[in-house]
Amino acid sequence: MICVLTGGTGGAKFVDGLRQVMPPEEITMIVNTGDDLLWWGLYVSPDIDSITYVLSGLLSRERGWGVKGDTFLCLQAMGQLGEPTWFHTGDRDLAMHLLRSRLLAEGKTLSEATTAISDKLGVKARILPMSDSRVETRVDTPSGELSFEEYFVQRWYQDPVKSVRFAGATDAEAAPGVIDAILSADAVIIAPSNPVTSIGPILAVPGIREALRSARGKVAAVSPIIGNAPVAGPAGILMTAQGLPCSIAGVAKAYEDFLDLLVCDARDARAAETLRKNGLRVQCAQTIMRTSDDRMALARTVLAHTISGLRPEESNQSSADKSARAAADQP
Repeated sequence: MICVLTGGTGGAKFVDGLRQVMPPEEITMIVNTGDDLLWWGLYVSPDIDSITYVLSGLLSRERGWGVKGDTFLCLQAMGQLGEPTWFHTGDRDLAMHLLRSRLLAEGKTLSEATTAISDKLGVKARILPMSDSRVETRVDTPSGELSFEEYFVQRWYQDPVKSVRFAGATDAEAAPGVIDAILSADAVIIAPSNPVTSIGPILAVPGIREALRSARGKVAAVSPIIGNAPVAGPAGILMTAQGLPCSIAGVAKAYEDFLDLLVCDARDARAAETLRKNGLRVQCAQTIMRTSDDRMALARTVLAHTISGLRPEESNQSSADKSARAAADQP
């Protein structure tokens, strides 16, 4: 069983490769919900939607989000009625939001709604939101505090960023099955997602970071950074705002208390050697995923270096011992 922490377009691409090289029934996804928003009165969960569309074969590969072949007639009509249209929801995509919103209104949790929708779409992998509690990524800018979707989609991430916080995380609880999925997995993989706003909200939920420290399987992360720039999006800006260098060293720093292996692009071979000298295991590979073959190749590489079993130095330790060691290692 493989557990994947994921969010964003990079995470969706990696999951697409993973589902093609191993049985999807053996994959559990823990998905970021910090981007979730109410749009036209409907509950939208962008990262859960993307992962669900990937696993059901519905994702638009051209856009990297939404449903393939979708139309936008409702978006046009709402614009004519004077409603906001900056969040581009397609007509078929609206069906997902309508059903989720109805299930939540009937008293279902986000986990239950996600499972119900996945089953209807024939998804065989397990999709878990990081929490059923509301956690919202908030980006502090000179123009004021923005939700992540306002910062990223509406304003095209042009605002300078002072800091990022995860509103509600302190009081949140991990969704049912999340902690057990991490602790029992043969390997835990952090997808090449934005470390701050795609993975950061997941790690901010109490208990998840501790579970990663105590995981019996190896914990690997795929870097979304090559050189000193992200493959796509505002990861570099956001990492800098959070005091992390925009480099594979910054990715390693974000996950340092639980990371066993970092997979980085071959162009970062020199930086990888520096990290190895500091004691981190680093594997270089092609991490750009332009084609389906690229995605499968990267997934195979990560699996080959993580699926070998228990953390060798920890296989005979109790979870309490491992947690204590991890805490002692913190600066």
